[in-house]
Amino acid sequence: MNYKIQLLPLKECDKEQFIKDNQEAFNYGATQEFGLRDNHFEEEGQIISKDTIEQSIKTGQAYRIADDEGKYLGGAVVKVEGTKGDLDLLFVSPDVHSKGIGYAAWCEIEKLYPEVKVWETVTPYFEQRNIHFYVNRCGFHIVEFFNKFHPDPNDTETTFDENDEQFPDGMFRFEKRM
Repeated sequence: MNYKIQLLPLKECDKEQFIKDNQEAFNYGATQEFGLRDNHFEEEGQIISKDTIEQSIKTGQAYRIADDEGKYLGGAVVKVEGTKGDLDLLFVSPDVHSKGIGYAAWCEIEKLYPEVKVWETVTPYFEQRNIHFYVNRCGFHIVEFFNKFHPDPNDTETTFDENDEQFPDGMFRFEKRM
C-alpha cells in the first residue's frame, strides 16, 4: 500500500501519550510472539520502560507519525551525527499494522536526513515482524548479532544470559548504507 503520512515533531504536551503508544506497540509485538507467558519486560508490564523511551526522546529527535488528517498512527526517534543516523525507535499502532505506514514513515525519515550515509538500528532476535520490515522492506542488512558470545561493546548493562530477563538470546544490529 502507498499510505500518505507525515512526520510531526513531538510536542511536549503529547510526550506521555507518545510513551503509552510506544509501549502498546512494543507489547503487542512481544505478545504476538510469546503470548501471555512473555517475560521480556523492561519494567513491570512493559517491554520497553518509560525511562528508556524518555531517554531516547531526550537524546534524539522524536516524531509522531500521522495520517493526512493529523491522526496519530505511531512514532519514531532518530539520532543523527554528521553522516551517521541511528533509528532509535520506530513504532506503528497495532490497529494499523500491515498498511505500509511504517515503510512510509521510514521513507520520510530518509528524506528528512539526506546527509546520512549509514543508518543503524537494533531489534530483538524474536521480533520477526521487525526483522522482515528492516531487511525486506527498508533495505537494511543484518551486520551483527549481539548475544552471550558476542556482547555489544557499547552496552555494559545487557548480559544476554539466563539472568538477562529481557533479551537472553540476543539482538540483531542492522545497517543501511545509502
